[in-house]
Amino acid sequence: MFAFAFPPLDPVAASFGPLVIRWYALAYLAGFIIGWRYCLYLARQNTKGPAAELYDEFLTWAVIGVVLGGRIGYILFYQPDYYFSHPTEMAEVWHGGMSFHGGMLGVIAAAWLFTNRHKMSFFAFTDILACVTPIGLFLGRLANFVNGELYGRVTNVSWAIIFPRGGDQPRHPSQLYEAFLEGIVLFLILFWLSRKPKIRARIGFISGSFLFCYGLFRSVVEFFREPDQQLGFIYGGTTMGQLLCVPMMLFGLYIILWSEKRTKSRLK
Repeated sequence: MFAFAFPPLDPVAASFGPLVIRWYALAYLAGFIIGWRYCLYLARQNTKGPAAELYDEFLTWAVIGVVLGGRIGYILFYQPDYYFSHPTEMAEVWHGGMSFHGGMLGVIAAAWLFTNRHKMSFFAFTDILACVTPIGLFLGRLANFVNGELYGRVTNVSWAIIFPRGGDQPRHPSQLYEAFLEGIVLFLILFWLSRKPKIRARIGFISGSFLFCYGLFRSVVEFFREPDQQLGFIYGGTTMGQLLCVPMMLFGLYIILWSEKRTKSRLK
């Protein structure tokens, strides 16, 4: 069976004595910087929305939300028994272990506190945050590929790859599937929505669209991605990622419908 060998990619971008800089960390850093600049661009384009200066201030809040939420989410969703038995390892993020769903909840909590502090519309603020999130997702999934982690299930497709951590069987490069759907495709969908004045006027519509589309794309890719070893398949062949996407998609649909209803009631 033909399969590509995993390319000779080093997870370490550079090292200076005991200081090691990994591509995964650089992906997070680049995601925050590029996303922040894109936030400023979108805020300045939409003069009726939140001021661009607010996103300058929120950057620190976002970093804290992603890191704390991502780590806590991973502990609670994926390895609660292990970490509750080894509590001193909970803070050792340099060993890996971050959850997107947890990071998303962390940013949502940070945005809720931030918008309440400034007495402004929560969804008007998150509509712009939603547009920039695919940037971080794209870079993060590329870093997962470089690390040779979160690989796919065994397959015989012509583009299969033999990952060093996945044994000697060819597997789906599911990290690249996610980079394409959750990163590029989702970015383009939200970019298109953000360019429509009528859509921007429907406060919350873009936020809801992000939640629904991400949940849909992630659920699809989970059919090709190897389940987490410590969890395996959960209910009826579903994975933890798919289960976490169900409430995400339902809540996204609810926000979209709420946005439509709110807009219609204002026009009456």
